[in-house]
Amino acid sequence: MTTLQPAQRDVRSGRLAPDQYAENFTDLHPRLDHHEALVEADRCYFCYDAPCMNACPTGIDIPLFIRQIAVDNPTGAAKTILKANILGGMCARVCPTETLCEEVCVRETAEGKPVKIGQLQRYATDHLMETASDHPFKRAATTGKRVAVVGAGPAGLSCAHRLAMLGHDVAILDSRAKGGGLNEYGIAAYKAVDGFAQAELDFILAIGGIEVRNGVTLGSDVTLNDLARDYDAVFLGMGLPGVNDLGLDGADADGIIDAVDYIARLRQTDDLASLPVGRRVVVIGGGMTAIDVATQVKLLGAEEVTICYRRGQEAMNASEYEQELAQTAGVTIRHWLRPHAIVRGDGGEVAGMQFEYTAQPNGKLVGTGETLFLPADQIFKAIGQTFDAGPLAGADVKLEAGRISTDDTRRTSMAGVWAGGDCIAGGEDLTVVSVEDGKIAAMDIHQALTA
Repeated sequence: MTTLQPAQRDVRSGRLAPDQYAENFTDLHPRLDHHEALVEADRCYFCYDAPCMNACPTGIDIPLFIRQIAVDNPTGAAKTILKANILGGMCARVCPTETLCEEVCVRETAEGKPVKIGQLQRYATDHLMETASDHPFKRAATTGKRVAVVGAGPAGLSCAHRLAMLGHDVAILDSRAKGGGLNEYGIAAYKAVDGFAQAELDFILAIGGIEVRNGVTLGSDVTLNDLARDYDAVFLGMGLPGVNDLGLDGADADGIIDAVDYIARLRQTDDLASLPVGRRVVVIGGGMTAIDVATQVKLLGAEEVTICYRRGQEAMNASEYEQELAQTAGVTIRHWLRPHAIVRGDGGEVAGMQFEYTAQPNGKLVGTGETLFLPADQIFKAIGQTFDAGPLAGADVKLEAGRISTDDTRRTSMAGVWAGGDCIAGGEDLTVVSVEDGKIAAMDIHQALTA
């Protein structure tokens, strides 16, 4: 840790004119209108054995739903989507379609301009949610079986909905005040405006048979052994509540901020102007959290925002599209830099960070010894989240690489307990993958309970 004389540290709220906040945080991709949707749908070749469908983690029949839009049947298209992915509305907003379905679109391969699959998916699902008088899926006759789902994020909601549809009674337990998980607390505000996460949650719960209990924390309010005793099955969709540490002296300095917590605060505020923003901001990390917090801080009025990543651009977890989005907003992305020392002013507050340049000879990341100082009023940590096994204490749940070990059906080592989403070994930080985990687990739970 290095100490400097106090600099002109500038962290304050209300950096922009009131109307500028609304303009900066408008919908990233406004929904296609009727004519635009029909024109875009007409671009699809409706491929047999479509590569886009094979690239979708939830297996949505993409050619079918686009054909349904093309013949002006958006409700049918939405049902096709939601049958495979009940969170299809949110996935249409946050899925990296540019690296999944759209990347393998035949038009992308031939022309470099794929069919706008994500926007067509949103067009259809928004239409159904806004116009349908009844839930598109009917609940089967009750089975009398009760399932506990821990976590109201994408994996838990997907699992709960499928189980409820199959006739089981589900109780979702979540420690937060609202359901939705990262869809509610963790994504950039301009990707899901107008309270969409809660609207989608209400839509999912409308099938019936699902009770949500907020403010219930596994490990303190209830144990996994309690749930396994009181319910016929348990699904764990706990996510990754922990955050990696910088591992540097002075990491508790005023102005060093957990990016995940800041994004959650931003998502929940009714007044964007109230959020404190530095004039010069540094973000450490190379994933979507780094991109999201950097872009939003810039949109809140920060003058200089720099993302520093320890490897090259090709190694960043954030897609090239998301990187370009940040850069378009005015964010600078610098590579081959890793945190070396936190620099503080006389008052103990952060004044900047010293970075060491890195290289990767023979595939191993090493420091070069050369350093760079970046002044900063705020430093955001976006260096990955970690699983907390503490709530599983006393339960026979095996871990693998620090997360819950499961088989292909998402069963854990503990009888009657399944898991999915970010909390399992090999889990990917994608909403759509978590949705598929929940669906796979629900089908196996159903088979186990009805055998």
